[in-house]
Amino acid sequence: MLKVDLHCHSNVSDGVLAPADVAQHARQGGVDVWALTDHDEIGGIAAARVAAADLGMQFVSGVEISITWAKETVHIVGLRLDETNPALLAGLACTRSGRDNRGREISRQLELAGIPGAYEGALKYVGNPDLMSRTHFARYLVEVGACKNVPEVFKKYLSEGKPGYVPHCWASLSDAVGWIRGAGGVAVIAHPGRYKFSDTAQGVLFDEFKQLGGAAIEVVTGSHTPDQYPIYAEHARRYGFLASRGTDFHAPGEARVDFGLLPPLPSNLTPVWHDWF
Repeated sequence: MLKVDLHCHSNVSDGVLAPADVAQHARQGGVDVWALTDHDEIGGIAAARVAAADLGMQFVSGVEISITWAKETVHIVGLRLDETNPALLAGLACTRSGRDNRGREISRQLELAGIPGAYEGALKYVGNPDLMSRTHFARYLVEVGACKNVPEVFKKYLSEGKPGYVPHCWASLSDAVGWIRGAGGVAVIAHPGRYKFSDTAQGVLFDEFKQLGGAAIEVVTGSHTPDQYPIYAEHARRYGFLASRGTDFHAPGEARVDFGLLPPLPSNLTPVWHDWF
């Protein structure tokens, strides 16, 4: 059985390792089919593709697009797409704009909460100046001892209603799915169990996503807890979605699950990669 990981990040967005090093780490974890899905950025794909080939892995081009839906941030993964597509490139560039201003406002809010110098501190962790994210701030807050780990930072400072949370209006769902499909790719809702939607709202999201041409949801992911796997397996069956799988890897030791340690998809689901190879 192929070990497939279709969701992870490099330092081109908010990961720690360079794309080639992520590939090496994935291969060491036994991964056979691998996708790099950096946030709103495809700049690491060329290096990732070469590294995967050198390591004997099948490579899938990917991206994770930030959208705003029902006033919440949702992530849509695009897989097996043409990363040179002009409309995709323009859309991602537009989506990335505004991150620096948000970062400066996050820093201002954290200073009011008693943590000075957060912008400069977060910048030390930024590999791509266009993609400063909350994760970079989280790493800095761990560094200065404000919290023990990244999840604790998000819980105390960077989630909605907390001192360092600054909302941002991203692309729309129709934009993201349109860019992905226009580039020949497959659109996937990333870690649907992570969003704080009611059952009704989640159903509306799934319906709208499917009507727009969305094809899959992540079922087994490092951003789900094990008890959520069967829940989203059932959603995939109910809505007729293909199923995807991936660690959502950002850095060694930072994720709940590292490469190679996720369980397989349930056997009664159709994997998103079922007809790729």
